[in-house]
Amino acid sequence: MQKAEKMQALRVFAAEIRLETLKTIGSLGFGHVGGSMSVVEALAVLYGEVMKVDPKNPRWEDRDWCVMSKGHAGPAMYATLGLKGFYPIEQAYTLNKPHTNFPSHTDRTKTPGIDLTTGSLGQGISSAVGAALGNKMDERDSHVFVFVGDGECDEGQVWEAAQFAAHYKLDNLVCLVDDNKMQLDGKVEEIMGHAKGIGAKFDAFGWNVINVENGNDVEQIYDAVMSAYDCKGKPTCIVLNTTKGKGATFAEPSGAHSSQPSKEQWDEAIAAAEAELAKVKAQ
Repeated sequence: MQKAEKMQALRVFAAEIRLETLKTIGSLGFGHVGGSMSVVEALAVLYGEVMKVDPKNPRWEDRDWCVMSKGHAGPAMYATLGLKGFYPIEQAYTLNKPHTNFPSHTDRTKTPGIDLTTGSLGQGISSAVGAALGNKMDERDSHVFVFVGDGECDEGQVWEAAQFAAHYKLDNLVCLVDDNKMQLDGKVEEIMGHAKGIGAKFDAFGWNVINVENGNDVEQIYDAVMSAYDCKGKPTCIVLNTTKGKGATFAEPSGAHSSQPSKEQWDEAIAAAEAELAKVKAQ
């Protein structure tokens, strides 16, 4: 398949993930739409073209791993895995309901395809670093991808993990920072800014850093991951400049962290996502 065809397939996959993410959160009626929607394209690239995974064998030892350290994006992860065939996508519509296998934050003991449990922010990247070290010690030809939020980078645990990963030269580790400029209480720059940018901080810890100008563009993300694969002797941080709430009609304008829209607003958002999917398929 030529690259242009691959990118078109990824754009369709991203539009499908966005629609199913809205349906998943919409089944509950409220939730973390903002940070879920901003990582859709990156998830489409990883699961649509890059990662070695087997939906029929989620614990395949030689698989690539994906860790959602920014736990609020769990619904986007659930939509992606459902579309990949790890389970019927409709199961994810029980999000956060009693006895569900789809809790707000990802849990490896409940959901097929979830590699590591995450919860308290900063925890996921530490666990991902451990997985990368373990795979390297076992001489596995696999990568560990971990999603971290820009607000999450307020946590000191993130930088302890960054120092550890660089020291042990974990070139099988790729950290994708969802730099959507917003966190729970407002703009990141106003709450706990990064003077020279998040990428500069990872660089100071000894990482290979790649800045993606449009973190909601599948081709730019794909090129960055391919470049990360070429880097030897150090972990890679890919900084994705994204839009919080991307594609959600009620969330994107405000960059809302969490949303509880009316049924009419949900219906409008889902209809818009369905129209966008049809448009992308027709391209």
